[in-house]
Amino acid sequence: MPITPATGRYLVLLCQDRRQEGLDQLAGIVQVEVAASNGARRSARSATLRPGCALVFDRIGVAVVHCPPDKPDLLAGLASGPDRAVLAVEPERMVYATVRRQRVSIPTPVETPSPLEAPPIRFPAKDPVLLAAYLQGYRDGVDDLARCLHQIPDTQRDAVDAFDESTATWGVQAVGADKSRYSGKGVRIAILDTGLDLKHPDFAGRQIASRSFIEGQTAQDGNGHGTHCAGIAAGSARPGSGARYGVAGDARLHIGKVLSDEGSGGDGAVLEGIDWAISKGCQIISMSLGSPVQPRQAYSRVFEEVARRALAAGSVIIAAAGNDSNRPDDIAPVSHPANCPSIMAVAALDNSLAVAPFSSGGIEPDGGEVNIAAPGVDILSSWPAPEHYNRISGTSMATPFVAGVAALHAQADKRMRGEALLAVLTQTSRPLDAPLRDVGAGIVQAP
Repeated sequence: MPITPATGRYLVLLCQDRRQEGLDQLAGIVQVEVAASNGARRSARSATLRPGCALVFDRIGVAVVHCPPDKPDLLAGLASGPDRAVLAVEPERMVYATVRRQRVSIPTPVETPSPLEAPPIRFPAKDPVLLAAYLQGYRDGVDDLARCLHQIPDTQRDAVDAFDESTATWGVQAVGADKSRYSGKGVRIAILDTGLDLKHPDFAGRQIASRSFIEGQTAQDGNGHGTHCAGIAAGSARPGSGARYGVAGDARLHIGKVLSDEGSGGDGAVLEGIDWAISKGCQIISMSLGSPVQPRQAYSRVFEEVARRALAAGSVIIAAAGNDSNRPDDIAPVSHPANCPSIMAVAALDNSLAVAPFSSGGIEPDGGEVNIAAPGVDILSSWPAPEHYNRISGTSMATPFVAGVAALHAQADKRMRGEALLAVLTQTSRPLDAPLRDVGAGIVQAP
């Protein structure tokens, strides 16, 4: 069956120990010119490939191919058969961050909707399987509400009401970062997003590596989303705003601009950013980006294998679960690529530690689960000049909280790398009185 591309390009997963054979097949059978990614400082080569060209990311073993118009069937055929040097071929998708920007400086709060520009996915009433799943979820929601009203201990209610943001944001307090003796020192975090305001006063004097994978744009953030996420993960413990908003202020930031200033990009740029982050030794890769998926839609085999290869290299990938729900009526499945089993999917909580109405849910098995939760509503963090600070909401905000806490764990114990780091995040999280579907193991907690 022919593959329909989303961008006109394809992702090709190569067998690790037969990589050259796979490349030879691309060159010979599909007749594309193959070039290797060598770390040169060029922008978005994956996004600007000419027809008949392919770019290979050596560390993750993936090629992005701009297939000639008459060759898609040949390309798809490379992934068939029992003895394959090409393991999978998929159309490249577009991924998104915040698309409706509402900028405001402190102290005015801003309430923003879902970062991903897509309507909520509704369960079709004519499909009995989906309808049954919906009704089960609705009943669970009613039960959960009853438990929240009657079974939450008074001490937990007091803790929820006690957030005073004069010294630290409610999110920093909720994950326990303000009480931790760790700061992320010696740990590298990659933020793959819209870039960073490299002249922001709260990041002055920091050693920050940056690279753009977007054609014609530098790593300077012209959107705000990336600066906000970087601030949550690794903003200064003593910012100019007064209130601490960052989790791991001494972590080494690697800023990969994989989304444009308009807040969008392709899978190829994301994979190029992952390849770059691994090459720089980043133990944590934070991706507040994604695209909606349909119920029962399978996860990307390419991104799943890339996540496994990243884990083997000592890097964990943490991604936003998505903001496509409209609870309680609609619960959307976890977005791509967070729906891959080896990528940690993060849900968003409000300051009562309830799941956010927009947060996508783990309604699909085999990788589509929510793994963990973190603060994601009305979150204060850094923002490009002239505002410097802003409050926005989304699973995009929850994701860098988990990345920052991961850096604290990685500093606390140098054995916490790869799969061990993912395990400790869930093992030390604080359970919540909510379904696993919504919050996974619970709210992430600092060591």
